[in-house]
Formats: sequence, C-alpha cells, structure tokens
Amino acid sequence: MSEIRFVDTTLRDGHQSLWAEQMRTGMILPIASRIDQAGFEAVEILSPSFFKKCVRELKEDPLERVRLVSKIITRTPLRAIRSRHITGLHLTPAGVSELWLERAAANGINEIRSSDPSNTPAHWEEMVRNAQRVGLATVVNLIFSISPKHTDEYYAARAKAAARLDVARICLKDPGGLLTPERTRALAPIVLKQAGKIPVELHTHCNTGLGPLCCLEAIQLGIRSVNTAIPPLAHGSSNPSLFNVAQNARALGYSTAVDEEILKPVSDHLTSIARREGLPIGSPAEYDSYHPIHQVPGGMISNFRHQLAKVGMADRVEEVLEETGRVRAEFGYPIMVTPYSQFVGVQAAMNVIVGERYREVTDEVIQYALGLWGEEEAASIEPDVRDKILSRPRAAELSKWEPSRMPLKELKQRLGGPGVSDDELLLRYFAGKEDVEAMLKAGPPKSYLSAQHPLVTLVGELTKKRSPARVHIQKGDFSLRLERRKES
Repeated sequence: MSEIRFVDTTLRDGHQSLWAEQMRTGMILPIASRIDQAGFEAVEILSPSFFKKCVRELKEDPLERVRLVSKIITRTPLRAIRSRHITGLHLTPAGVSELWLERAAANGINEIRSSDPSNTPAHWEEMVRNAQRVGLATVVNLIFSISPKHTDEYYAARAKAAARLDVARICLKDPGGLLTPERTRALAPIVLKQAGKIPVELHTHCNTGLGPLCCLEAIQLGIRSVNTAIPPLAHGSSNPSLFNVAQNARALGYSTAVDEEILKPVSDHLTSIARREGLPIGSPAEYDSYHPIHQVPGGMISNFRHQLAKVGMADRVEEVLEETGRVRAEFGYPIMVTPYSQFVGVQAAMNVIVGERYREVTDEVIQYALGLWGEEEAASIEPDVRDKILSRPRAAELSKWEPSRMPLKELKQRLGGPGVSDDELLLRYFAGKEDVEAMLKAGPPKSYLSAQHPLVTLVGELTKKRSPARVHIQKGDFSLRLERRKES
C-alpha cells in the first residue's frame, strides 16, 4: 500500500497550542538535527504571532531562531504560516506583509502555509503572488468550518479555485478540531478530486479527541500527507501525535516515511523541559459534543473565564458561549479563526456583560460591518444587526477611515534609521522600539541541555538551590560531592 508522509508541527503549532508560545530557541537547538534526519516533508517553525511574544516576554529574536535552526535543519524545508493580515486583529499595511515575507525567506524559511479567514480565492491569489516574489512555495489552507453555508458544494468550489493557483499543495485545515470521521469521509474525496495532481495534506487538532481518527480516515481515502506533533506537544488542543498516527497507519497496512526511533529522544528532551519549566504535557482529550456548537477556541474560553471573573460574572461562561453561537449566526457564520473568532467572541461577551445586545460594539466589529475586512463578510451580516452596528456615531467616523497603505519605503523611514536592519525594523513594528532594545540587551538565547545529559542537568539545578547544604552522587566508581560553604 501507499507510503504516508508527515509534516512536523511541534516547533510551531505544538507549543502555540499547549505552551502559549513559550518554547525558547535554546529548547530547539539540541534536537533540531534529529528532527532534520527523521524524514519529515517539512518542519513548521514560524508564525507572525511569535514576534510580539518572543520579543516582549522571552527576550528572543524569532528571526534569529529561524537563522540558527536553518543551519542545523538543512535537508528538510522550514515552513512558516500566515493569514491574510499578519498582525492578526488589525488590518496590516501591504508594506509590512511584504517585508515579513522577505525577511522570513532571507532567514531560512522555504515554504509558507497561507490562510484567508473566509477562504476567499482572490485573497489566496494575492498571497501566492507575494510569496512567489520572494521565492517561497505556497501551501494554501482550505479552512474547515461547520455552518449552514459550509457545505460539500462550498468546499468543492473553494478547492477547485485553490487548484487553479500556482501552489505546491492544498491543506485541508481544521484549526478548531471540528472534523469528525464522518465529515472527513465526505470532504476528503471532494478536495482530492478538485485538487487533481496537486498534493493534499490534512491539518487537524485534538480538541474533541477525534483528530487521530480523522487522520486515519483521511489516509484511507487517499490523503498521503498528515500534520502531526511530537509528544509532549501533541494531543489536547494541539495536533495528533506522530507516534500514534504512524503506528495506526502501519496497522492498516501503510508504510510511513519517518524514523520514529530517532525522534524518541526529541520527545524525552521536550518532556524533561516541560516538567522542569512547569509547562503542560498534552494528553488525549475526552469528546466534547458542545464544542462544535459554539466553536470557540480553547484559549478564548479561558480568557472568557478570566474577564468574567474580573466583573463578578464567573458563573456566566456558558451564557457567553451560547451568545457566541447567536452572534456568529447573525454575522453570517464566519469561520472561527483569528481574527473573526475574536470579533464574534468579544461581542458575545460584551452583550452578556452589558445586559443589552449590541449596545456596545468594538471598532473591529464596526470595521467588519463596513466591509473593511471583506465584502463577503459584511454582506453576510443579518441586515437588522448590521443596521444596529452602523447606526452609532462611531460608525460614521470609521466609515471615513481608510486602511493604511504605508509602502515599505515609508515604513523604513518611520521605524528605521541609521544602523537599523530590516529584521530589526520588522521587530519594531510588532513589539515596539523599547522592547526590541530590551531584547537585544538580554543577550543570546538561553541554553537548554539535552535530556541525554541528565546528570549535568541535575547538578545545574542543585547549584541553584539553597538547600541541602551537601549532595553526594555515587554511581559505580564515579563519585561527586557538592558542598555549600559560607565565605569567611
């Protein structure tokens, strides 16, 4: 039977889903060579969302991470992801997107997996064209969702439109973990038929516990490339486990183009770091039949709980989730991915907290209703709701506002200056000049020893503690004594 291939998501979606993007460059470097030798089709490592997090909280340069890793991972393509607007919740000037792509390619990225939150072919075409300009191969994301308009016919038409583009692949992307085996059985043949000779890969999550089963269904239907992560950064809200999917694929009679033995020390290394740093370890999730109804990403649910607790409404989370479903329907069933999931979810929370639906709305929701995020999006809103949103004075103000079309030259004049590289310029746009300067002063990335050196790690940890005063380590003829002494 056919060979199944894998794209690794550990260094991107794995820690983005489970560790809130807290993976450091030093955690990657000791295992990068093994990941490169394992036989992956690609390794995802970069997302625009990393920029602010890396600079402000980790005091690390995400582009330096790519540079360092690309010197080790030399045989496997490094992949980044992006959405139409790379700053997520804000409309991004074209010059910024151009520079982001340019610097990603210059620092070692080979492929870009591109999304439009509404699966709009015209936006796909523009993103493909821009990626080609800097030499990046494009994987177009066909994002899965559940609603009355996201039918088989919808996905057939969008897959056909994607296949007309000059793309390396089409990815059936399920960021919310909404796919079921039954829905996979219906959709996979449709996408494969429309894709023709263009390879199709599957990207799903494990929010409802069904991700691994959907992978196996897709494999049996003809999809030959699956996105997986290496434990402990698999399962939970992350992607299916490479080890689990590969083992089950072989049980079904398929061969697998990956060396799992060489990856077991990678899993040991990351597990050791998770325990040492107090980071989550992914575990299989129980099925949640309510998740496909509200479709709110897991990170947003935890934020709902936090915000509601601050205003003394901690017991109203379920009400907000129900309201999210109503708002989404009134907005024309946008796909619950960034930024639309935030627009819908925040509006639902405001409706519950204020006690009157749409009495307060955010600027982003007004922009959405005005069509600044897309004509299809604005046209899909229920007319009464759109009128309610646009009847306020703020809407009149924003109707005169035009998105920034700041070209790259102007961006460099505004944020750059003598001695400021294009990489630093980009970091300044995302995180601000002061935070970039603080990051640069912090020095090189922190080193993390491999889990293959447990004794060195143990000694290092013991030297940081105030007690015990003496430690004696004995193994065979080897003896080591550590003693804390007071200086005279």
